[in-house]
Amino acid sequence: MPTSTTRPLPPLPSLRRTLALLFSTALLAFAVPLLSLGTARPAAALGNGLAPTPQMGFNDWNAYGCNVSESLIKSTAQAMHTNGMQAAGYTYVNIDDCWMTHNRDSGGHLVPDPAKFPDGIKGTADYVHSLGLKLGIYEDAGTATCAGYPGSLGHETTDAQSFASWGVDYLKYDNCNNTGVSARTRYTTMRDALAATGRPILYSLCNWGQENVWTWGASVGNSWRTTGDISPTYSSMLSIFHSNVGLASYAGPGHWNDPDMLEIGNGSMTATENRSEFSLWAEMAAPLIAGTNIPQASSATLSVLTNSRVIAVDQDPLGKQGTMVSSSGGLDVLAKPLANGDVSVALFNETGSTATITTTASAIGKTGASAYTLTDLWSGATSTTSGTISASVPAHGTVMYRVAGGTSGGTTGVTGPLHAVGSGKCLDVPNATTTAGTQVEIWSCNGGANQTWTHTASDQLSVYSGSGQMCLDAYDNRTAPGTKVEIWQCNGQSNQQWSLNSDGTVTGRQSGLCLGVAGGATADGALAELQTCDGSGGQRWTLG
Repeated sequence: MPTSTTRPLPPLPSLRRTLALLFSTALLAFAVPLLSLGTARPAAALGNGLAPTPQMGFNDWNAYGCNVSESLIKSTAQAMHTNGMQAAGYTYVNIDDCWMTHNRDSGGHLVPDPAKFPDGIKGTADYVHSLGLKLGIYEDAGTATCAGYPGSLGHETTDAQSFASWGVDYLKYDNCNNTGVSARTRYTTMRDALAATGRPILYSLCNWGQENVWTWGASVGNSWRTTGDISPTYSSMLSIFHSNVGLASYAGPGHWNDPDMLEIGNGSMTATENRSEFSLWAEMAAPLIAGTNIPQASSATLSVLTNSRVIAVDQDPLGKQGTMVSSSGGLDVLAKPLANGDVSVALFNETGSTATITTTASAIGKTGASAYTLTDLWSGATSTTSGTISASVPAHGTVMYRVAGGTSGGTTGVTGPLHAVGSGKCLDVPNATTTAGTQVEIWSCNGGANQTWTHTASDQLSVYSGSGQMCLDAYDNRTAPGTKVEIWQCNGQSNQQWSLNSDGTVTGRQSGLCLGVAGGATADGALAELQTCDGSGGQRWTLG
């Protein structure tokens, strides 16, 4: 296994794509015909019960490129088991490209390279599992992987069965050599093949943010890459942050925006920049997949990767991705509501000079207290403030606070999907109708106007706009559990007023009951109703 001083540099994104183009040209003749997905409704939600919080683990590509092996994976798993990473929440040990031979066997199955994996993937998985960890593997939704090994296009059922039989727990599915077939078609085919195996396999879509994957990814995978490949430089990290930070409305429990693997410990990233990447990824509720040489990671690298206070923000069960509160001259303020009513705030200095970044409790959605408690998530120090939140932030640095006190959930004026935390779906007006009295439901999130709600200053939840505007309404002013929740012409009555609470519940002002899903169901088309509040996931929502 290469040491930290001799490890090979992974191929740059451009090289990986170049390899892909070469192989796609050679293999174009083997393209699989495009299958129609239909246009009536989005595909059914994934519903595999995995990744209720963003996945955490390791992937070998950033540090080792094609130099993957059984011994590398085992030594990494052992290191994670003993160095505090497993205890901190890192679960998956993921194999990337180049693990197989260049040809399938006579039965059409993928063959693990016997020189690299003498015990096969099954033997490697057994070892990883013996440590209480899980094993991930890589494949490609094309005719060949990015490095030119056999892809899964046209072999999805066979390959999914192989992964399941080997004990694989996670699939990273890349996008090279795709022959022009729609990504949604190719990724959905593998989704269904994985589901048919009966084994829970976390499904990570790696199509580089193409085809606006965030608008359909929740119905197909547990996470989806929102950008091209990351490199171990500040400029690469910054560019990816900018691309990912505006996509918060598409993320939630079971389905996450993925700005790519962590480069902490790699390349030219400084200690300050490493802390910034970890802070920003946690604030954006991103998967935390370490990509460095774990057995030889420095104490400084491990101290970043295992910061429990920052990890708690990423893994918060409310599952809301942080959003940009303000950004001026490269001085950014992000806020992320947390399940217990706290708010995580990241003050990020993009510039090359130390600068003071300031915001307020009200700006991040906190009100109602004469004093707020600030916990610095990197130093652990606590302080109090009457409302101003400010810090001197070094160049390329991030100061991260957890803000407690008062009330939160300041969503007035916020427009976006109303995500059902328990199912990962969105509150939906069936078939985009504008007919008053139509009972609302949950459906796979698709970004449609019939899933776009605005919390108004009068505490209504309105859908559509202009002359077609309707409001969320408790049927016939009734206040009993089981009352249907519908759309009706906006009229300002109390049965159309809703409190969006810091614990994620949405309660009717008139009834005091919670907006919930009948029977706690998670399937597309499950109907919304008033329920006695019980704290269940089916009664928790996030807006925006």
